[in-house]
Amino acid sequence: MTSATATEKTAVAGLSRLVTIDGPVERESWPATRAREVCRELEAGNIVFLPRTPIEIPSEDCETLLGRKQSSSAYHKNIAYRPLEDRVTGLDKNEAEEGEKLRRILQVYSRRSVEFLRGFLAPYAEKWKLEFASFRPIEEKGRQARVHARNDLLHFDSFPTRPTNGGRILRFFTNINPTQNRVWLTSQTFEAFGPVMVKAAGLTSSVNNPFLRSIHSVARALHIRSANSSPYDDLMHRCHNAMKEDASFQENTPKSQWEFPPDSSWMVFTDCVSHAVLAGQYALEQTFLVPPAALVEPQRSPLAILESLTGRRLTV
Repeated sequence: MTSATATEKTAVAGLSRLVTIDGPVERESWPATRAREVCRELEAGNIVFLPRTPIEIPSEDCETLLGRKQSSSAYHKNIAYRPLEDRVTGLDKNEAEEGEKLRRILQVYSRRSVEFLRGFLAPYAEKWKLEFASFRPIEEKGRQARVHARNDLLHFDSFPTRPTNGGRILRFFTNINPTQNRVWLTSQTFEAFGPVMVKAAGLTSSVNNPFLRSIHSVARALHIRSANSSPYDDLMHRCHNAMKEDASFQENTPKSQWEFPPDSSWMVFTDCVSHAVLAGQYALEQTFLVPPAALVEPQRSPLAILESLTGRRLTV
């Protein structure tokens, strides 16, 4: 396994690289050509790393987040903030007062992340769909979860309850832990490994089955909720599960390890970077869905790759 700190790069073919951005990244001094170049790196399956986060988080807000206990019932994986609804989910009913504090903190983090990325990733701005922000208070190392929900197994992201219909999943992270690195593993990108995985697991069989497609179309016409996902979302979700279920893949695939130190940020298309989180506690994150029309290199997207593989349209 290749191991690296967050300021080093790996050059192994097919693996995600770390692209470190040093120097000023203020919107006023960030040229459009550089923004496009960064988008291209992200779409290729690389991680863009900012050694010092550009998102200002007041010290009192950090103290509130760091004081968050893990003893909440059901051990919520994370606390989600829904920007379009301005509300927080993932809390117990008796946490109304703390919930209001968290809503305000996550609202500010979400807004500041959007404002920064609007210039830093200018080609996507105004075209993306703003998704959830989240706070992750749980220590990842040793966290118990069912196989499909485990963060420490390599996977490509998919949203089974919030279908993307071909939109790409862009995630922006900030490590607010004052002393502990957040530790990731990555392996091959979707462009390098996705087609092999899909073929080997026979995941395209239902997509190309006329009978199953007809059933799905009828269910969608009847407004059955489970039929709202596209064939693309179905394929990505089954790929996500198949990867986590494959013990041989998890053990033997080539890997790179990255450590993101306190007060740093990084961003990645998690639908094309096979990733796992090994350790770390207290992180903030903002998610965006980037539509195909906004991409710099749409032919490298999982959607384009899967449509080429199946020979048919996979969105609805």
